[in-house]
Amino acid sequence: MIRVDSCQQDPLIDPFDYLGPKRKDLLKSGWAEIFRKDLFRKIPVDEIKCRFHDYLGRPTKELRTVLSTLVLQQMFDLTDRETVHQLAFNIEWHYALNQHLEDDETKYLCERTLRTYRLLMMDLEIDTVLFRLLTDTLLDRLNISTRKQRLDSTHIRSDMRRLSRIELFRKTIKKFLRVMSREHPRLLKKNVDVELVERYLGKKKGYFSKVKPSEAKVVLQQVAEDLLVLVEGFGRHRKIRGMKVFGLLRRVLNEQCDVTGEAEEAKVEIKDPKDVSSDSLQNPSDEDAGYSGHKGEGYQAQLIETCQDEEAKYKKGAEEVGKEKNSPPNIITYVNVEPANCSDSDAPPSAIGELKERGCAPEELLADSLYGSDDNVQKASAEGVDLIAPTMGKPKSKESLLILDDFWVDEESGEVTSCPAGERPCEIRRVKDDGLKIYFDPETCECCDHRDYCCVGLNGDHKIEYTPKQLRLARRREAEESDEFREKYRWRSGIEAVNAKLKRMLGMGRLRVRGLGRVRLAVTLKVLGWNIFQAARA
Repeated sequence: MIRVDSCQQDPLIDPFDYLGPKRKDLLKSGWAEIFRKDLFRKIPVDEIKCRFHDYLGRPTKELRTVLSTLVLQQMFDLTDRETVHQLAFNIEWHYALNQHLEDDETKYLCERTLRTYRLLMMDLEIDTVLFRLLTDTLLDRLNISTRKQRLDSTHIRSDMRRLSRIELFRKTIKKFLRVMSREHPRLLKKNVDVELVERYLGKKKGYFSKVKPSEAKVVLQQVAEDLLVLVEGFGRHRKIRGMKVFGLLRRVLNEQCDVTGEAEEAKVEIKDPKDVSSDSLQNPSDEDAGYSGHKGEGYQAQLIETCQDEEAKYKKGAEEVGKEKNSPPNIITYVNVEPANCSDSDAPPSAIGELKERGCAPEELLADSLYGSDDNVQKASAEGVDLIAPTMGKPKSKESLLILDDFWVDEESGEVTSCPAGERPCEIRRVKDDGLKIYFDPETCECCDHRDYCCVGLNGDHKIEYTPKQLRLARRREAEESDEFREKYRWRSGIEAVNAKLKRMLGMGRLRVRGLGRVRLAVTLKVLGWNIFQAARA
């Protein structure tokens, strides 16, 4: 049975009237007032109603309260036990959740109920709906301009250990043997030597802990051979093949080893670390985590934040803004959680598409060079967004050689009109894919003072050739040297401080959960909590 209380009408008698005026002012000047007045009634309870019957069964907990409690848990980085206590006794929470009855049905949730609703929220992806709906509410309520925004990613660690390759093999094998000894002991005894089982499940646990660096290669080869024995031995059993732990065994073998031969003649060789894919298994306790060579194993969150400079104004007009004591807050408008091996260059198109769908797409999007590929800039431009990012890498010859960047090019046709010395080309040819070949007079080039360090003078045919993409990159590199670009781009660095505060204040750097679904839920709600804090500061 579904229980959703009405929150459209306040009680005739203020349930918080017993508080003194100073404590009441503290409540009304903090995050609780924002949550109570603007966000609580917007909680999308319809998204979770589908899992319950309208009138059959035991009544649910009040759905708005439960979903709001899950938001506040991540907002304050609390354990389940701490969350239960805060809901039961914290006046600020009672005020934010519009609770005016003093009974257990209203102010108490057990930890099991909290876990159940968290799983429902994760399965239905209500966390994403919550973030978008409440963030859009804050943007509209505070009249925050989304004209200029900035994009960056931040690394996130789930609740898992960093494992060496030996530990990865050992833990995966141990996990499989434990499940087999519990569910299929006879099959395990029939197909696997006692010595191998004892090596991983025996009472003497010092075998792998005593591995010296000089012996690591030998031990790694041994655990790889044990892994091959288990995969070959149980690969023919249909019931075992369908087990999740056996899938992990096979995944580690395929990702970390090369197997040659078949059946009894099969041999296993350890792959070079450089040949192991970045989406390989990092820890059997967290199958979804990826690996970044720059930041390590785990996940990353793509974040887009509004960027208000000293000239930014509320939508309601400069005259009214002048009366405000505080400057507009910066709100995170977009969050997407993905494994750490995902490339940043894939983020802008999907992010811009979502923001445009929600009606808060930027006119200017500041990002670092990883996001600023020519393809991304072109796609963003097609959506009406100016993606401002430095070009990826500089030509090695730019400092010592005159290249396309230094030639005068017609804005409309894209043709070179003159070289750095002021000479006009003698012939222009268009080739396939809209490419251009620009030829200069050989005699003129021979007499030119720049011939020893000019790409045309050093070319045997005295020509410069380029594609439209190369021309666009040259124009971007030229624009990056201007004061106008530096003035625009200097605001991008502000999101680095936001990433640090999210980790320090909301515990987003190292989470208590594992798995992409749980990590996504925790990060999304923490970012929503950050937006609520930002709105309260304004």
